[in-house]
Amino acid sequence: MRDYDEVISFLGEWGPFQRLIFFLLSASIVPNGFNGMSAVFLAGTPEHWCRVPLSANLSSEWLNTSIPREVRGGREVPSSCRRYRLASLTNFSALGLKPGRDVELSQLEQEPCLDGWEYSRELYLSTIVTEWNLVCKDDLKTPLTTSLFFVGVLIGSFVSGQFSDRFGRKKVLFATMGVQTFFSFLQIFSTSCEMFTVLFVIVGMGQISNYVVAFILGTEILGKSVRIIFSTLGVCTFFAIGYMLLPLFAYFIRDWRMLLLALTVPGVFCVPLWWIIPESPRWLISQGRFKEAEIIIRKAAKTNGIPAPAVLFDSTEIQDMKSKQQPKAIVLDLFRTTNIATITIMSLLLWMFTSIGYFGLSLNTPNLHGNAYLNCFLSAIIEVPAYVIAWLLLRTLPRRYSIAGTLFLGGGVLLFIQLVPADLHVLSVILVMLGKFGITSAFSMLYVYTAELYPTLVRNMAVGATSMSSRVGSIIAPYFVYLGAYDRFLPYILMGSLTVLIGILTLFLPESFGNPLPENLSQMLRVKGFKNRQHNNASISKKDGEIPRTLITAL
Repeated sequence: MRDYDEVISFLGEWGPFQRLIFFLLSASIVPNGFNGMSAVFLAGTPEHWCRVPLSANLSSEWLNTSIPREVRGGREVPSSCRRYRLASLTNFSALGLKPGRDVELSQLEQEPCLDGWEYSRELYLSTIVTEWNLVCKDDLKTPLTTSLFFVGVLIGSFVSGQFSDRFGRKKVLFATMGVQTFFSFLQIFSTSCEMFTVLFVIVGMGQISNYVVAFILGTEILGKSVRIIFSTLGVCTFFAIGYMLLPLFAYFIRDWRMLLLALTVPGVFCVPLWWIIPESPRWLISQGRFKEAEIIIRKAAKTNGIPAPAVLFDSTEIQDMKSKQQPKAIVLDLFRTTNIATITIMSLLLWMFTSIGYFGLSLNTPNLHGNAYLNCFLSAIIEVPAYVIAWLLLRTLPRRYSIAGTLFLGGGVLLFIQLVPADLHVLSVILVMLGKFGITSAFSMLYVYTAELYPTLVRNMAVGATSMSSRVGSIIAPYFVYLGAYDRFLPYILMGSLTVLIGILTLFLPESFGNPLPENLSQMLRVKGFKNRQHNNASISKKDGEIPRTLITAL
């Protein structure tokens, strides 16, 4: 019986129909770049200090010295969370005493910001931090809000595959676009941090679901030779384009509500795509809806100017497809033997630590020296050459050396940042961007590598499990950024160490480049250094030795 690729081979690989699907689905990812990194500016924390009310009746000298000074980031700035006790300052001011001459400031009592805060407007007119005073004792709410957004991403990545398998790729794609756009719009009217955060969780669910389903739909419609390009230079590059446009919007729109409105509007322009992007013929065939699949294929042939065969599916093929039963697997199959369990655990750690590095560096751009908007733009634009390099490495070099090499590059330069002299700010930013380049390259290669390690029986389950592990990493990442408030080098030391560590572990994983895809668990390659255990292989072969090989739709 012919497979799907053989059935549609007459369409060609890169006709007008394929180009249209490639660019429209890739373009639908652009709003994901907005929402995925919008917390960088929506939750930005400007410099702040305690408000001193006019009712304190302080002289100009005492008003100017009412906030203690502290050294932060190599420079002296006003304290963010403490002020000198106003009752004492009022008395000194009334008595005509002078600060520093008549009264030693170091001996004065201090108190928290009882009257709120003043915020610098150099970078932002307003953010959710300034709106609801998420500073000092409440400063942990800022990374928590971002972290809960990624909790929504985790939930969305879990349910999107289930829904698209049941209801269809196209319906779920546009439904999740609607969720992302509608709830992002509702966030504009948030009246509290709690309301904003709950809506942000739902936006996260829609954001990743849109991305995943567009990825699946594209790989199922496009031909074999185009799939790897689509999965790297397609969806990834257009995500980076959205990410690049984010600081441009934020630079001209400094109020968080208006910025969020501007980032929401582009999602509305995706609505007309409903009448252009088709359902996946593969999914329709899997549901036994052959007539609908045939209509789409014939329409694609017409778009490409190619005559379609008189008969696409004969009755024998239809009967075979309907009766074909796929073997079932459970999560425990990913831990069946010591070798398989070791590969799975190492893969989970690889995805998690790489995700921590990627999102940690992305969210930390406002804390770099220099212009926050320019740094965010550089962080986005560096992803484009990273995806190109990843694509070239996937085509020519072994997987584990490619991934380990880019991880060593990314992690190594992050560890060197602490050695840069304090006055060489530009060099520090260059090293951060080089670290982002290496980690992004490695991150974009993980889908292909993981899919090649596992056999058909558990391939989708393995990719799903490791992808969810990366979501756990993104949930943790905002707290790495938060540690920079205590030591600006600490996030880089932690992220660099974890990245180098997982790069070393990657060298012990099997090499899949140039090897045939495993058809069953007994054919999985072995972790380097593990001895072959015949009894494990024999027990596995009895269960799944006859599993048929199928197409990897993720590639």
